[in-house]
Amino acid sequence: MSASILDQLCQNFPELTNEDAGAILVAPRARRCAMISEQTGLSPAAVAGKLATRWGFPFVERFELAPDAQKKIPLRLVHEYQCLPITSEITDADILSLVTNWPPDDRMDAWVLALTGKKPVWSISTPEAIDAAIQENFGVGSGSLDSADLDALGVEGEAEEEEDENAAIIRFINEIIAKAAGDRATDIHFEPQKESLTIRYRIDGELVPVRLPDNLVRFQSALISRLKIMAKLNISERRRPQDGRIHFRHGSDDIDIRVSTLPTLHGESVSLRLLGTKAAPLSIKDLGFLADDEARIVHQIERPHGIILVTGPTGSGKSTTLNAFLRRILRPELRIMTVEDPVEYEVPSVNQTQVHAEIGLTFANVLRSILRQDPDVIMVGEIRDRETADIAIRASLTGHLVLSTLHTNDAAGALTRLTDMGIEPFLIASSVELIIAQRLVRRLCTRCARPIEKKREQVLPYLTALGIPHDVAGETETVYEPVGCDYCRGIGYKGRVGIFEILPVSEAVHDHIVNRSSAREIHEQALKDGMRTLQRCGWEQVKRGITTLAEVMTYAEKYEE
Repeated sequence: MSASILDQLCQNFPELTNEDAGAILVAPRARRCAMISEQTGLSPAAVAGKLATRWGFPFVERFELAPDAQKKIPLRLVHEYQCLPITSEITDADILSLVTNWPPDDRMDAWVLALTGKKPVWSISTPEAIDAAIQENFGVGSGSLDSADLDALGVEGEAEEEEDENAAIIRFINEIIAKAAGDRATDIHFEPQKESLTIRYRIDGELVPVRLPDNLVRFQSALISRLKIMAKLNISERRRPQDGRIHFRHGSDDIDIRVSTLPTLHGESVSLRLLGTKAAPLSIKDLGFLADDEARIVHQIERPHGIILVTGPTGSGKSTTLNAFLRRILRPELRIMTVEDPVEYEVPSVNQTQVHAEIGLTFANVLRSILRQDPDVIMVGEIRDRETADIAIRASLTGHLVLSTLHTNDAAGALTRLTDMGIEPFLIASSVELIIAQRLVRRLCTRCARPIEKKREQVLPYLTALGIPHDVAGETETVYEPVGCDYCRGIGYKGRVGIFEILPVSEAVHDHIVNRSSAREIHEQALKDGMRTLQRCGWEQVKRGITTLAEVMTYAEKYEE
């Protein structure tokens, strides 16, 4: 390490000690700006700008990659030095314009000249911009798999080559999972095709293809085997589905990953569900309830008994909602117990039990044992069968508050589903107090969303499609539309928010349940009682600037029995 570089770094950033600067200079190039940012409080962009000025290089926040960038520079150089060829005004064929995230040295110049035959001209940009461009144009994990291609490095011996390839596979899988966690993905799908392997993330409910290195197909079998080893599955069994779990460490967070394999025409498809075991549950206010709905829910969950059900399809945020309820009522004088599959959030002072069906630890068996533990509040992850439903209802009738979920499309359907399970209608009517149907829609990016004015005639077709009375529309309505920026990765949306349909069991609804009325009749009665449908709630969120009409139109189907 050059003493002059160390001194210049300390001079440019007085907050750094010699020891700090030394640690930064021996760290990977991709981490150096972030380390200075942590020490100084400056943003990584500001750090990169100061470095560029101090060493006399142009600083560019945005850049355009040169045409055929992948052919202009070896992949090894891209990852080793975090550099990319970019377009510039220089027309000399013997000069290559490059951007990197840290001031280059003579060694970098020599390597570029040796491997490309061109003299480099450098610019500096932010590590985030460089990393995003590498992943978009060369593929996530391309550096890991490139290190396994040792033909040009003269490695001797098959054992050494195989050992290095195994290490490359491990690094690649770790990078794929870490990237998914960083992008807030909930799922990762490895999908084998005839001559390729596709990897997709599910982010904010949407499937997003992952740009992958061109040589990935060569490692397809090894990648699937590595995932199965991590999940403690049988790697020789390829004809039957298997399920397992992976515990993955990402920075300071532990991620619990549920793994599912399924034989397909061209190999095994592997799906990973990412669950942050230490993620902080949201509060009720964070979920997106409208003010009157929030007041109704808070009133109900603070009562000492009864059942509150949250319904919706898989991935609609039901567990998040229940955990927000638990946080709201959490206090020392209450004994709260849960049975879940899996435990998605760790809640302090709550006794949480995970289902293990393979050893007989089912929802019903655990719930039966919980009732002997003197609980005040019980949360059941899901009511799947008559036995669980029967115990939950009897628990509520004997003075317990019970929170649970059901898989139904709307609130009224939860009541008829319990009847279909064989529960007597009078027991349902006496125990169930509130039903919440919910969906998740994408939340507009707060940094780039743009307001637009829509006249009444422009809004009415949407209201018709959503089944909303036209009298809710004014002469003009201000709604927002997505634009796209760096913060939201050009999508225009960042995160998700709930839309809700809340059905209190009124006296009229009680009578419909006892009389075994259909879900449609219960739904119509609830509307008369003032229930706001999912679509109407979505419209209110549009007017608040939280989401868009296009998102709410996803749930535009009118009620059907």
